[in-house]
Amino acid sequence: MKRFFICFFIAIFAIFANLTTPLLSSQKVNINKANVAELMTLPYVGEDTARSIIEYREKHKGFKSIEELKAIKSIGKKKYENLKGLVTVEDKKTE
Repeated sequence: MKRFFICFFIAIFAIFANLTTPLLSSQKVNINKANVAELMTLPYVGEDTARSIIEYREKHKGFKSIEELKAIKSIGKKKYENLKGLVTVEDKKTE
């Protein structure tokens, strides 16, 4: 039984570490390529906001700049300020 709990906690830790990798590293989330799960690793981005980002991206054939996030209804000024340093529209680590 003890072995089960150890394996369980290791599995939970691995899942948590994988989901929060973009937040804990200097790697930015590319909003032109990220899927719902990847977008949800960003602070204050739930499933609905993630889907709105993807919908906007598909409708406008991609983001040309991160400032376009402001056009998404569920992303207000405060949320944008929290996100702008964590996202990119390029493959590079910085814009």
